[in-house]
Amino acid sequence: MGQKNGYDLIIQFFVRNLRYGKTVMSFRIFALLGVVALTSGLSILRSTEQPTPIAGETIEQDSMFEGMGKHTRKISTNSEATQAYFDQALTWAFAFNHDEAIRSLMRAAKQDPSCPMTWWGIAYCEGPNYNSPITPERSKAAFYAIENAKSRIKNASNVERALIEAMAERYTFPAAEDRKPLDQAYAAAMGEVWKAFPQDPDVGTLYAESLMMLRPWELYSTDGQPVEDTDKIVSTLEAVLSLQPDHPGANHLYVHAMEPSLTPEKALKAAHALDNLIPASGHLLHMPSHIYVRTGLWNEAIEQNVKALDADQKYLKLSPQQGMQYIYMIHNSHMLAYAAMMSGREKEAMSAARHMWEQTPNAIMTSMGPYFDRWMCSVYDVQKRFGRWDEIIAEPAPPETLLVTTAIWRAHRAIAFAAKKDFANAEIEYTKFRNARAAIPLAVLEMGGMDDRFLEVSDLFIRGEIALQKERWTLATELLTDAAAIESTLAYGEPPQWLQPIRHTLGAVYLATNQYAKAEQCYREDLEKWPNNGWSLFGLSKALTGLGKKKAAQEALANYEKYWAKADASLTTSCKCLEID
Repeated sequence: MGQKNGYDLIIQFFVRNLRYGKTVMSFRIFALLGVVALTSGLSILRSTEQPTPIAGETIEQDSMFEGMGKHTRKISTNSEATQAYFDQALTWAFAFNHDEAIRSLMRAAKQDPSCPMTWWGIAYCEGPNYNSPITPERSKAAFYAIENAKSRIKNASNVERALIEAMAERYTFPAAEDRKPLDQAYAAAMGEVWKAFPQDPDVGTLYAESLMMLRPWELYSTDGQPVEDTDKIVSTLEAVLSLQPDHPGANHLYVHAMEPSLTPEKALKAAHALDNLIPASGHLLHMPSHIYVRTGLWNEAIEQNVKALDADQKYLKLSPQQGMQYIYMIHNSHMLAYAAMMSGREKEAMSAARHMWEQTPNAIMTSMGPYFDRWMCSVYDVQKRFGRWDEIIAEPAPPETLLVTTAIWRAHRAIAFAAKKDFANAEIEYTKFRNARAAIPLAVLEMGGMDDRFLEVSDLFIRGEIALQKERWTLATELLTDAAAIESTLAYGEPPQWLQPIRHTLGAVYLATNQYAKAEQCYREDLEKWPNNGWSLFGLSKALTGLGKKKAAQEALANYEKYWAKADASLTTSCKCLEID
């Protein structure tokens, strides 16, 4: 398949599977991972008329992984191998590595063909999850898997029977074009299972997840208010964690359930629980950083993603044929780059951003361009963040298939030329940015968790940066204020859609024009959203000094020095665009 055809296929897939919604973030990762599943051919479940997962499968000596933690669920089997493989599979599933879970379940089923729960597990793992829709191939595999589980239900315990019957509500064959009624039926059935078995942590976790799947990545409004069922999701997961504080699935989902909220700190305990809970899973090692960046624990976020990347490399040596997991691995580098940017760790930020390009297989880059687009801009974001103007200008053009990356590359080139007072080339690049922006289909933006408002932020930001370099302060303030207002209403993302908070630049403009009260307000607003970031703490100290608030300025400076302790970048203001030589 050629690049253009692959690109078109992704868009078509996205449009066909747009089932939940009206907002962008429901497909923040959904569309991409669905395409990965569609094209990777990882499981033999996708290839036969009636999928038979154990056909031709062999048991390798290294098929049991180290570092999988201690989570277990006793199932109806007399085979120790089946039990061990099932436990491993369930842990992988809770870690969102569903393909590896399926491989373990296939081995479990071969060891004990009479066990119904191995087939239940396959049906579960083939289904949609919080980061991935279901393809027709996976739907077929899931349907036949749950039929196999039902045919063995006489061997099931009461709770297993209830789980199998609930899972049967999730699938039809042929696959339904509109999955929403099936997802609703499954959630309702799981609610009844949870009522019947309220002391079973796995059941509670699965029930909470079924509710999350009714509106994935749409649990809160853009202003952080919970929507329908969100409170029920949160309370269910809290009940599970009271039963089993180290439950890998419940802690994972609780982080997701709380990160977009106005109280992400409530998930700090869950984040800490995941720090080293499943050392083999790079994704679970990464997950605490979702909360750490929301609560200002920037260095801790960096540490977790470094551990995650190390785990990823060890995992790839054992299981090199991956599809979906590449997405999670690249996401780890993306979050690392962002956390390092916010804490002034320039070398680490640039290394992580470069690593994203190095670790992405060409085939995935080609077929997944729409989703990777915003991620792959991180190199330019880091360069802009730390004022590497010449490097931005020297950076080669990205692949033509990366439409968003190309637009943002142009945007940062315009800013870099303006910073060097080359306004003629800045305007040329701005015009090229506008043209590149116009060439981006809305579906591509939505697959990457963006909308046209994100590009509007880019547009306003470029113009604001050009204006401030020309010392047209009123115009710069107006443009950056408008950009910050839109930025504040963008749907939640991790990292956020715009990696350098607009208020860092706006605050620097206020400082440059001696508007210290406005600068103070600007920095405090930013710190409310992104606590303990050194850029705003430094700017705040300057604003307070300008206002004559000596004690408060000293406190802000002390906090800056505390959270900037591991930085290798120095500051004279909150944006390198206005840094004083």
